[in-house]
Amino acid sequence: MRFFDEARIEVVAGDGGNGCASFRREKFIPRGGPDGGDGGRGGSILAVADRNLNTLIDYRYTRCFRAGRGENGGNKDCYGKGAEDIVLRMPVGTVISDLDTGEVIADLDEDGKEVLVARGGRGGLGNLHFKSSVNRAPRKRTMGEEGERRNLHLELKVLADVGLLGMPNAGKSTFIRAVSAARPKVADYPFTTLQPNLGVVRTSEARSFVIADIPGLIEGAAEGAGLGHQFLRHLQRTSLLLHLVDLAPFDPEADPVRDAHAIAEELRKYDPGLYEKPRWLVLNKLDLIAEEDRAGRIQHFLDAYGPVERHFEISAVNGDGCRALIFALQDFVDAQRERREAERLATLARMEPDVAPDTAFPEPDGSDARGSEDTPVDRAD
Repeated sequence: MRFFDEARIEVVAGDGGNGCASFRREKFIPRGGPDGGDGGRGGSILAVADRNLNTLIDYRYTRCFRAGRGENGGNKDCYGKGAEDIVLRMPVGTVISDLDTGEVIADLDEDGKEVLVARGGRGGLGNLHFKSSVNRAPRKRTMGEEGERRNLHLELKVLADVGLLGMPNAGKSTFIRAVSAARPKVADYPFTTLQPNLGVVRTSEARSFVIADIPGLIEGAAEGAGLGHQFLRHLQRTSLLLHLVDLAPFDPEADPVRDAHAIAEELRKYDPGLYEKPRWLVLNKLDLIAEEDRAGRIQHFLDAYGPVERHFEISAVNGDGCRALIFALQDFVDAQRERREAERLATLARMEPDVAPDTAFPEPDGSDARGSEDTPVDRAD
C-alpha cells in the first residue's frame, strides 16, 4: 500500500427537513387544530481516529463526502426521519484544518478520538408549535437549515517519541532494524527510504517507546531539495531527535562535520521549534574504522563540530553501543511522560472550582430539612 500523508477533501453535511403546516381533518372532529410535524435533522460528518490505519490513501481519490438530507415533517404529528451521520476514519495523528480560513479544527492524537467536522442542519418546525390561545389555526412553519459545507486539509503527523534524521545512507534504517521489529528497506545507495517507518523499541515488558525513521535530508531540503523535507512534519510530535552521522562515508571528499551542520541548519530553516528540540548526536558506522583510529576520529569530529547536548558512539550493523543508547532514550522518554502527566494534573486542578470546606459538606447539627423543635415549620393542614 502506498503511503499518503496529505489530502484535501470536501465535506457537505445534510440539510434539515422542512416543517409541515397541516390541520387535523377527521369525521366528527371539527376544528381539529394544527398537526404538522417537524422536519428531520440532516446528517453530520464526523472524523474518528483509528489506530489500525497508517495512511490517508482512502482520501486520495474520494474527495467529496456528502451526508443525507432529513425528511420533511408530515401531518398527524409525524416528524421527519433524521439522516444518518457519516463517519470518516483517519489515522491517529491526523491534523484537520479548514482550507479557506487556515483554522485547525481538530488534532486526532488519540485512538478513538471523535470530532464533528460538519454539522447537519436542524429540521424545520411544524405549525403545531405555533398554536396559542389567540392563534388556534396557525399556518406558519419553518424550513430546514442548511448543513455546513467545508473544504478540509488533512495532514498526517505520525506519533513517535524519538525521531531519526541525518544524511542519506547515514544508517538510520539499519539502526531502526537493529533496535526494533521494523524492517525498512536497506541498500547501499542514497534515498533507499521513501516513506516514514515506525518501530517500537521495547526495553522491558512494561517499558517501550516509538521511534520514527524518515527519508534522508540533504543540503537545501528546506527549499524542497531531496525527499526528506516532505516528511519533516513527522518529527514535530517527537520529544527527542537522534541525529545520525556517518563517520566513515564512502565519498572520500565528504566532510561529516559539514554535513552535520548542514542538517541542523535545514531544521532551523524548516521550523525553529523543531530546531530547538533536544537533539542527540549518534556517531555511526564505527565498524568501518580501524580500532586504533576510532578514538582519534571521534575526538576530531567532536572538536570540529562544537558543543553537543549528548553523543553516543555505535555501529548499527552489528549492534555495538545500541543497548546503552536505547536505555538512555527510554529514561528520557519516561521523564518526558511523567512531566506531561504532572502538567496535565496541574491543569485539571486549576480548572476545578474552589469550594469552601465548611460549605461543601456541612456537619450534622441534629436537625434536618424538616426543621427542629426551635424552628417552626409551615404545614399545609
